[in-house]
Amino acid sequence: MKLMPTVFCLLLVVLALGGARVEARGTPSADQGSKNQWSSMFVFGDGFVDNGNLPKTDTWRQWSYPYGSYLNSRGSATPVPTGRLSNYWIQSDFIARILGLNEAPPSHRLTPHLSCDPSGMTFAFGGAGVYEVPDKKVPTLATQVNAFTRLLNTGVISKQQLQSSVALVSISGSDYMTGANVDNAFLSSFDDIDSYIGNVTTEIAKNVGKLQRLGVRKVLVNNMHPIGCTPLRTSANNYTTCDLLANYAATVHNNNIEHLMGNKNNAHILDLYTAFTDIVNHAPGEGSEQSNNFKRKLTPCCEASTELGYCGQVSPSGKRLYDLCKNPEKNFYWDETYPTTAGWEAVTEALEEPLREFLDRDYVP
Repeated sequence: MKLMPTVFCLLLVVLALGGARVEARGTPSADQGSKNQWSSMFVFGDGFVDNGNLPKTDTWRQWSYPYGSYLNSRGSATPVPTGRLSNYWIQSDFIARILGLNEAPPSHRLTPHLSCDPSGMTFAFGGAGVYEVPDKKVPTLATQVNAFTRLLNTGVISKQQLQSSVALVSISGSDYMTGANVDNAFLSSFDDIDSYIGNVTTEIAKNVGKLQRLGVRKVLVNNMHPIGCTPLRTSANNYTTCDLLANYAATVHNNNIEHLMGNKNNAHILDLYTAFTDIVNHAPGEGSEQSNNFKRKLTPCCEASTELGYCGQVSPSGKRLYDLCKNPEKNFYWDETYPTTAGWEAVTEALEEPLREFLDRDYVP
């Protein structure tokens, strides 16, 4: 990869990101207030929506305490990690509740072979993007969609199930990490950087189109959250201010997504950028009502004790190498990248009204 040193450093500074067997889920109830009933959900993307596809090994922190430490599925305070990158629920769980499901559909990895839960399936992997990330070895968005296609072609997922299905696609920044496979990007100028972001967003739109051609009735697509407000970026300023350049890069990504998705029927952009910003990075006296719920908006609840450490890390003797806040509900961010359950709940509340309006619209063939 040939990069001018200055441009390469800018790319890293602007775009860097740190991005149990489940029972059958319920179907939509009659009191949801929607004229359309969506009983099935298929989830693709990254750690914002991965609920257990990464393997249970020491390599992946979301299978260890304190991940999943807030509540388990039965309401107990006993820590039960479920493979989610949060202290309990994540974005896909809250979107599922809007559809009338109990929680996000089970992960592909934890679903019995040659079967599909009536509520759908989650194909997302933490750390995934549209390009390969060699050091993480997780399937790209296209690979996830291909896995879905194979299950559809073999009849494991029925055409009938697709008739009442919604897909959620979340790509939150792994393609802009230093480990991403961009050897063919030839980033040697600012125009090339803009072009690379364009390639990422084009690939997202391409896979959305494929899901629609396969028969998914409605597709929800995340835009990029303000990545400069993640603790990974705010730590340099003692968690006081967001990185404006990183947020600008997110707006470039989002402008591309809006342009590419504008002509697609039956697709809806979930405006994470505005929802996050109105909570954690608004002007004094402004912001959403949800913003008042958080005392710490740019500080992680779970923070590594060392510069190169991570939330959940322990020493060989079992000593914790991280600090954990006492009340996660008052922190928007759980770790250096991902929101707390309370954070996701607040974001989803901001997204809910336009999402319900979209789901109520008739399908356009």
